[in-house]
Amino acid sequence: MLEIETFVDAIAERGWASTSAVLDAAAVESLRGVVAPYAVDGRGGARNLLANEKIRALAASPSVRGLAAAVLGDECFAVRALLFDKTPSANWKVVWHQDLTIAARERVDVPGYGPWTEKAGVPHVQPPVDILERMLAVRIHLDACTATNGPVRVVDRSHRRGRLSAVAIDELRRTEAECECLVEQGGILAFRPLIVHASAPATEPGHRRVIHVEYAAQSLPLPLEWHQRVA
Repeated sequence: MLEIETFVDAIAERGWASTSAVLDAAAVESLRGVVAPYAVDGRGGARNLLANEKIRALAASPSVRGLAAAVLGDECFAVRALLFDKTPSANWKVVWHQDLTIAARERVDVPGYGPWTEKAGVPHVQPPVDILERMLAVRIHLDACTATNGPVRVVDRSHRRGRLSAVAIDELRRTEAECECLVEQGGILAFRPLIVHASAPATEPGHRRVIHVEYAAQSLPLPLEWHQRVA
């Protein structure tokens, strides 16, 4: 695994970092069993995984939360967990974008927050940029992520540019190089939500199971609250 200082420096400089395996084969196999009920064929993933006790334990574990805490501080907490899986029946593409929405307990109209949407029955909203700048996505890979199974691609250092329009993202891609984020089984890919990223369909589709956990470092302005909060 990367030395923690190197990990933190990479997040600050490039907006992303990957590690070698932090979970052994037995732990990975156990988590595959945990997510199996969510892996509906053809759907490509699931939301609201923090409702699962074992996923909450994973999000709070030293090997996973410790990486988020090194970047965000010891008071950080998990706020959302998703499953992604590319298979022959769900070999999807994600266009270039930034992660701009957060999950809220309920819709409350607060200045600076909007627009609102609903995903899997949960209210989601775009917060001010300063909230997103104090978040980190930590993705636990239950399968090796190779060049052939649709890895995440990023534009290095794009997390420093704030919220970008679709036109600005297209312009950025014309001038900046892309980088593939390859990760071994049991390893972690972490990135800032504002980094411009995408993924192509797999050229050799199989399982590419990823548990995606988002961490935040501050409360929302009351009465607005995070949908879930796991320290």
